[in-house]
Amino acid sequence: MSVTLDEQNKLTLRIAAWGAVSLMSAAGAAGSPHKAATEGSIALTSATGLVGHVLAKAPKGLNVKSTAALADQVLPALTAAMTLLREQAPAEADNFRRTVIVAIEAATRPQKGEASPTMAEMARKITEALDVASATPGAATPDSSLAMPPAGQDRPELQKLIQEMVDSGFVGVTLRVHDERGEWVGSAGVRELGQSEKPPANGHFRIGSNTKTFTATVVLQLVAEGEIGLDTAVDDYLPEFGLDRRITVRMLLQHTSGVFNFTGDHYPEYVPGIVYQGREWVENRFRTYQPEELVRLALSKPARFEPGTGWSYSNTNYVLARLLVEKVTGRSLGEETQRLILGPLGLSGTVVPDTSTDVPEPHAHAYYRYEEDGQEKVADVTRQNPSWISTGGDMISTTQDLHTFISALVGGRLLPAELLAEMCTPYPEIGYGLGVFVQDAPGGGTVITHNGGITGHAALMYSTPDGGRTLTASLNYVDDAALSMGEAFQKATQRLVEEVFGGGETL
Repeated sequence: MSVTLDEQNKLTLRIAAWGAVSLMSAAGAAGSPHKAATEGSIALTSATGLVGHVLAKAPKGLNVKSTAALADQVLPALTAAMTLLREQAPAEADNFRRTVIVAIEAATRPQKGEASPTMAEMARKITEALDVASATPGAATPDSSLAMPPAGQDRPELQKLIQEMVDSGFVGVTLRVHDERGEWVGSAGVRELGQSEKPPANGHFRIGSNTKTFTATVVLQLVAEGEIGLDTAVDDYLPEFGLDRRITVRMLLQHTSGVFNFTGDHYPEYVPGIVYQGREWVENRFRTYQPEELVRLALSKPARFEPGTGWSYSNTNYVLARLLVEKVTGRSLGEETQRLILGPLGLSGTVVPDTSTDVPEPHAHAYYRYEEDGQEKVADVTRQNPSWISTGGDMISTTQDLHTFISALVGGRLLPAELLAEMCTPYPEIGYGLGVFVQDAPGGGTVITHNGGITGHAALMYSTPDGGRTLTASLNYVDDAALSMGEAFQKATQRLVEEVFGGGETL
């Protein structure tokens, strides 16, 4: 459907969106209103489609003499904007709503701790104004919680699947699907053991090895900038480790270096690495590891095979990739990820934590089961120092951000075509490219994916090669040294992928 927006329509959209950020900034003035406005504005200007084109220009004439006067202009503009877009382009209306929600979440994020009551009330009013135009006459206004965007369509088969996942032992599951039918978001289970609240639909969670896809993308972007050579010896950049000169940057990203995995590896007998399980890990989960420490531990063990002659998944490869980025740029991996990915895409819910122990609110809780003096205990391990895994799996994100990232990546918005092709060319018989798995889809075709798990949190991230259909999910559960949820995780993942990418033939 064609969309016609005159200058007054465009101004209405700008006042609504930018004004929402201004209201959150004013309501949070006890914190840092300038920083709040900046964070929210970045999220607005990174929007895509018609909305992004319109919001790239700030409005003129907003009355900011008082919060009340500002609200008198902005709240009606929000309702008018949604009504306008609903009439002309429902998909753009959903895009606009999501953009505003992300922007005010970003504006709130710089404040430490929970949002103030004033900010929470302002967020409620903004969301209510967005939803009034969407509500069916006579129906209740949608829940104004910022954590739960509206579902794009009714998908009972997806809700049934995530409920079955909870029934199989997961504490909570949140699923987000984008396809030709629009967007669907649903959750099942609970956010926290002993409570009844569901996991937040766009809550933060540790994404484990999905971190590798972000890191590989940063490295390849630096290849595109001419800072790194994909087939250059890593020893040229990191001579301090005395690496085998045959190990190239490509081998790190594709796990063909043969370097020992610092979390433990097989020769074929198991050889342990750092402690990351059991009571000892629970009691020491706030310890800080330096990335160089993890690499030197790995290099103290024999190589699995000659460089380039085999494939073995090793977290060490990606810690070396981190150190490579930091050596070449003189900046932290977090700074480079912000410059090259998070900023351009407006991924305000994604964090490179380094040694920070917290997961931003809202979030579901992660748990770990262990034995102490013959007694089984369960610890809440949501807070931990992720430096023990480093770039092997330390990042935090949301299902919305993972969708935006993977669709932008495979859609060609982050890498030149030739490097994206390199990324998606898999190692024979393994299906691993450069930071992504390339797998056959159940219904034919291909999916680009990477999943991850880290002590009670897990992430799913799948996309068709054109980015047109994606599946992202967060899981929270009770982990243990036996990885007892592993089989349930694999079965549940397979069923979700079959439903979303295979047309549900197996159901």
